[in-house]
Amino acid sequence: VIQLGAILAVCWEYRARFRKAFSGLGGDPAQQRFAANLLVAFLPAAVVGFTLQKQIKAFLFNPVSVAMALIFGALVIFAVERWYARHGVPRVTSVDDMTWRDALRVGLAQCFSLIPGTSRSGATIIGGMLFGLSRQAATEFSFFLAVPIMFAATGYQLVSYRHLLSVQDVAPFAVGLVVSFFAALLAVRALIRYVASHDFRAFAWYRIVLGLVVLAYFS
Repeated sequence: VIQLGAILAVCWEYRARFRKAFSGLGGDPAQQRFAANLLVAFLPAAVVGFTLQKQIKAFLFNPVSVAMALIFGALVIFAVERWYARHGVPRVTSVDDMTWRDALRVGLAQCFSLIPGTSRSGATIIGGMLFGLSRQAATEFSFFLAVPIMFAATGYQLVSYRHLLSVQDVAPFAVGLVVSFFAALLAVRALIRYVASHDFRAFAWYRIVLGLVVLAYFS
């Protein structure tokens, strides 16, 4: 439910873009390509997640694995930021210029977010930058891609655990939905402004500190 609130915030923030995409599916090649790219990028993580979800929860969903993923992810961010700074102008500066191959690469990067402790947005943004997308384009496509994958994950979880739900859950779930919506709305807007003039090294340091704290606490 919290994830659903966050994704609804993304839908609201980019409502004009999604409306344009849906209205143009019938005859606008650019919007058809945009929708196709979302589908192509969505499929890898959907297939891998559905196939390996039990194994992931059984073997990787523990404090040490999460902490190590946090730290390793930080090192990847440092490495990609260093590479990105050395290779000048990105090949793709807008989500409208992406090919299906670009979308597939971002979709494959998203598969790493199935590892607990790995940020979905972090995996897709950093992966997009590594494959030639500008920081802005990678960030926006990551937000767009979050919509189908998170709706699918939310729906699957609600169906899987429907036997645990009751009428008493409505009030706390409603509070969680509303709070996550507004918190995500602020976060999305802040991140878009941030990436316009900053890199992601601050997030890498945050991941390292958090990973070390988790390791210290559970060791």
